[in-house]
Amino acid sequence: MTRKEPADTPLGDAFHLYDTTLRDGAQREGISYSVTDKLAVARLLDDLGVGFIEGGWPGALPKDTEFFARAASGELKLRHAALVAFGATRKAGTKAEHDQQVRALLDSQAPVVTLVAKSDLRHIERALRVDVDEACEMVRDTVAFLVGEGRRVFLDAEHFFDGYAFSPDTALKVLDAGMNAGADVAVLCDTNGGQLPLGLAETVREVKERTGFRLGIHCQDDTSCAVANSVAAVQAGVTHVQCTANGYGERAGNADLFAVTGNLVTKLGMEVLPTGGAAELTRVSHALAEIANLAPYTHQAYVGASAFAHKAGLHASAIKVDPLLYNHIDPASVGNDMRVLVTEMAGRASLELKGRELGVDLAGQPEALTSAVKKVKRLESEGWSFEAADASLELLLRREVDGPQSDVLDEPPFELESYRVVLDHRSDGEVVSEATVKVHVAGQRVIATAEGNGPVHALDAALREALSPHLSWLDSVELADYKVRILPGHPGTDAVTRVLVETSDGEREWTTVGVHGNIVEASWLALCDALVHKSLREAPA
Repeated sequence: MTRKEPADTPLGDAFHLYDTTLRDGAQREGISYSVTDKLAVARLLDDLGVGFIEGGWPGALPKDTEFFARAASGELKLRHAALVAFGATRKAGTKAEHDQQVRALLDSQAPVVTLVAKSDLRHIERALRVDVDEACEMVRDTVAFLVGEGRRVFLDAEHFFDGYAFSPDTALKVLDAGMNAGADVAVLCDTNGGQLPLGLAETVREVKERTGFRLGIHCQDDTSCAVANSVAAVQAGVTHVQCTANGYGERAGNADLFAVTGNLVTKLGMEVLPTGGAAELTRVSHALAEIANLAPYTHQAYVGASAFAHKAGLHASAIKVDPLLYNHIDPASVGNDMRVLVTEMAGRASLELKGRELGVDLAGQPEALTSAVKKVKRLESEGWSFEAADASLELLLRREVDGPQSDVLDEPPFELESYRVVLDHRSDGEVVSEATVKVHVAGQRVIATAEGNGPVHALDAALREALSPHLSWLDSVELADYKVRILPGHPGTDAVTRVLVETSDGEREWTTVGVHGNIVEASWLALCDALVHKSLREAPA
């Protein structure tokens, strides 16, 4: 079989960005990829431009065997990456060509094979139950057989750092066996994830000096150092780094592909992705999270929604002068955006920057800006939060800028006269809420009643029934999410309820907030803001 070289980066084969999301990442609790999922993940990783994609363990897992079969049939066309099959060395007391698991690696038709081999004397003797010579022969025989069949082979030296600390000669013998049989890279694995950067880097340098082998690194995150350990290993001389998307993996996870890549590209100046690939990091990270059916981690380095979000007023003041004063890189370089969060910590600069982001120009309007800052601080002290409710904040700022003659106030989409919500517990045990709203819209007084499975649902349904004949865009608007938080009151006061409503029109989503001692009124305030905000977007320019 013709060997496929890795991604067409400026570094070419000199550096390997190796992804094991589909094998090691799939061991994370809560992740279960279908074969179709695995194909989709591989395509995204290839689009990003990683050099190697480890697809799984053919022969050991039926799902992985099917994945490689479908990939080989032409269902997976890779432009940048080489597909890798993962597996173990042959069993003791046999030959590689007769070992069914080894044969399955060939049958996968993957051009690259990564073999895992135990390199810790304790694991060799207690888990494999063989002596060191036999363990090395298992490695040597399997590597030589696969190379002879035209496969490129990487050797994952399992538990290497722990094994090297316990018996360095044993660990190095295992590396010698694989590399002298034709393996391309000796991957040093921190399988238990217990290493720290300085000690790990020292071991890498020592092994490199003693062997001269091309070395790789594979780090687990049990000390929260997997990314730091991987970068330290690169600085110490490894040229092959194994990662998983978003750090997915067993126990605490693996080295996060996006954080490692972000560091290599922006801090070490290494061109490990094709041109433009770094700007796709955020998009691909979030897309892979969706396939895994996990919410993207908002505070993830480089690609998280909060990675470049600023809350403190001091930060905002500096960012107003130069965004890089409080951003370690330009967020756009990794496909992310800077955000300014508006909370009780906000100052004038925070609101001015946030207003600019929302399309409300507060520059040159010191009175409006001062008034807005005071109002936000007061509302936040009463339980309101605009940190995740940009749409409500935009309305507040527009009202401050435009004053009493604001279009938002002058011509709202509707005006409330009153609403009522009742709960009906029926004889059959069914509980139904009924809401009645009286509103003025398009010069008419409208009364509408509707039922729902809860008071907010009923209120939303009644409002829609009243407004739909008059607002052509309302049919496209739907409630996408609804969150409630009960906030403790100040001493001597009752608790208040904060409601966040996320609304969608099929093209975009926006979030509004309402706060009140009554959950229905808090919900009403958020629902009204959502519709007013939409009406602004529908108003003629």
